[in-house]
Amino acid sequence: MNIALPHPPHGSQAAPPHGSQAAPPQGSQAAPPQGSQAAPPQGAEAVPDSRGLNLWRADPALARLAGLYLPADLLAHLAPHLDRLGGLAGGRLDELAATADRNPPVLHSRDRRGADRQHIEYHPAYRAMEQVAFGDYGLAALSHRGGVLGWAAPMPPAAKYLITYLLVQAEFGLCCPVSMTDSLARTLRRFGDPALVARYLPGLTSQDLDALDQGAMFMTEQGAGSDIAATAVMAAPNADGSWALTGDKWFCSNPDAGLAMVLARRQGAEQGAGPGLAGVSLFLLPRVLPDGTENAYRILRLKPKLGTRSMASGEIRLEGATAYLVGDPAAGFRQMADMVNNSRLSNGMRAAGLMRRAVTEALYVAHRRRAFGQRLVDMPLMRRQLAKMLLPMEQARSLMFQTAEALRRSDAGEEGAYPLLRILTPLLKFRACRDARRVTGDAMEVRGGCGYIEEWPDARLLRDAHLGSIWEGTSNIVALDVLRAAKREAALPVLRRHVMALLGNAPALPEAPAALDRAVALAERAQENPALARQAASALYHLTSAAAMAWEAARLEDAGRLELARLVLRHRVLPRDPLAAEDEAVPEGIAAGLLPDPGT
Repeated sequence: MNIALPHPPHGSQAAPPHGSQAAPPQGSQAAPPQGSQAAPPQGAEAVPDSRGLNLWRADPALARLAGLYLPADLLAHLAPHLDRLGGLAGGRLDELAATADRNPPVLHSRDRRGADRQHIEYHPAYRAMEQVAFGDYGLAALSHRGGVLGWAAPMPPAAKYLITYLLVQAEFGLCCPVSMTDSLARTLRRFGDPALVARYLPGLTSQDLDALDQGAMFMTEQGAGSDIAATAVMAAPNADGSWALTGDKWFCSNPDAGLAMVLARRQGAEQGAGPGLAGVSLFLLPRVLPDGTENAYRILRLKPKLGTRSMASGEIRLEGATAYLVGDPAAGFRQMADMVNNSRLSNGMRAAGLMRRAVTEALYVAHRRRAFGQRLVDMPLMRRQLAKMLLPMEQARSLMFQTAEALRRSDAGEEGAYPLLRILTPLLKFRACRDARRVTGDAMEVRGGCGYIEEWPDARLLRDAHLGSIWEGTSNIVALDVLRAAKREAALPVLRRHVMALLGNAPALPEAPAALDRAVALAERAQENPALARQAASALYHLTSAAAMAWEAARLEDAGRLELARLVLRHRVLPRDPLAAEDEAVPEGIAAGLLPDPGT
């Protein structure tokens, strides 16, 4: 795969925005203390450091794509905010994220007088990132009310995911509380009693951190796992209409959140399949009761996690905790699924963002690092590796925008939009989260030994990427959810129509329609043979993302993006000889448009 790349000015870099901390000139070191004779280690000037890079400016394709999915006036309004966030993400936020990752939260069960007063201590770096995400950018509020970032109306999902896509390139862990707060507000608005909504929605959508009620989702139990019908936490009715929850929840991220959605079995409901699932209801659990007293549940411990170390995850023991029934008591799982699916969409977006940051780092290094007398980016094998990283990153980004648009249409009540949303969401979550593990690992290789060191971002990106394939459902569970959407929502014909509409008459991808029919047939067979679920989900994902990129390419008149769509078909869908000795040439459109130096 030979890729001819443009040759940018050596060492050029986008200037950081006002207020961010600029990196020293390429190859320079911080000044040594007065009187010190210390010098940079030999060869240190050859180690490229992207700190201070504006991640919005480093990715011009993102702005062009956003123009296809957002109203022009909204995108123009957001442009300066995106530019500022891009500078923060590549500079100050990246520093804060690294600091918070090295200083995880600490659970304190007593105050200094010995009173039983639980609280979680977060590092100031994490609190500073909360101010950016919840406060400055209002990421948990902007879909629910106007006034965020100076925009009068609630923003469409594509705007929320575009902004968070930039933020997650610096910090992954905090985006879990952001997503759960946003998703809890959505589920409460859809299913909650009006009095409950009136009481708690303002806190969920506040940009004042002192008034903010962050959200959480307490669903997982050690004995039940993904089998919701085996839920053992019990709910008993109280005389005042509330419920008392008793039992343990095993994996609860953001455990000290102001509000949590909890699945629990109503007292007397039978366990097991069928009736057991109908006996599971959805409850809203406040951390502090209306009279100001703390609710009756305890955080038993915080999890020592591989990644997302900045954010707390814990085990919860409910000791008769007061909670409020949300929606139909016999439809608890279906209502919680609304929150889970919204969170899964966010999870796919976060995987896409991690891949973009990994690709940006790899490109930055490849354009500056020299070995054997050449820049890495001029070496054929490295070009091939970079192209293989770009492909899944661009697939995930396109499907992120497509799914966000399906969410907007579904919320607007458009016919057929909900089944499309229901199948696109698990497709994105399933494949993008798996691809992120590989892409972040390959980016670490590009940086080499430094990439394995925790002082650089690669190790954190890799650790965080592994969570996506577990959080809100493992890969197997999410692949099966694709089949569930196909069966319960009759989503396969809707998806096929959507992909064919993206393809038009398919002159750009003539092989796609026949391959799509085979993928749909495979998904239909998988409903009878679930062992085929992953194969079917991957096929549908690849064809849908290829069609989306071809549609985008036609509107942007971007030959490189069309070639990416063709590469998806060639390498992910159509038959190929794995032993063929082919040095496949990549058109100039990809080289010029998708493999530039991010520092120019």
